[in-house]
Amino acid sequence: MNATDWIEIGHLGDIPPRGARVVKTPRGDVAVFRTGDDKVFALDDHCPHRGGPLSQGIVQGDSVTCPLHNWVISLASGEAQGADEGCTGTIGVKVTEDGRVLLSWPALAMRAA
Repeated sequence: MNATDWIEIGHLGDIPPRGARVVKTPRGDVAVFRTGDDKVFALDDHCPHRGGPLSQGIVQGDSVTCPLHNWVISLASGEAQGADEGCTGTIGVKVTEDGRVLLSWPALAMRAA
């Protein structure tokens, strides 16, 4: 991907450790998560079970627990873990050396298709 394939959404410091921020897009909300060790992930902001807002869930390690029914979702793959089955969409994300958080524009454009 080249530089035009990414859009800046803020700074790493805008996302609380073990928390999330929501980015509004024309096709729905994207939850951008920051783990305790400063890894950043982006998922569609809805649980595959009943559509709960994952951005309001609890981040533990590289997973988030849905606030509605406690489904545990992998931040890396969007897949439900354990006995639960389902998957939410992932969005490419990267953090620059100076802490800017970028989302994959092609991934967002594919969501709009």
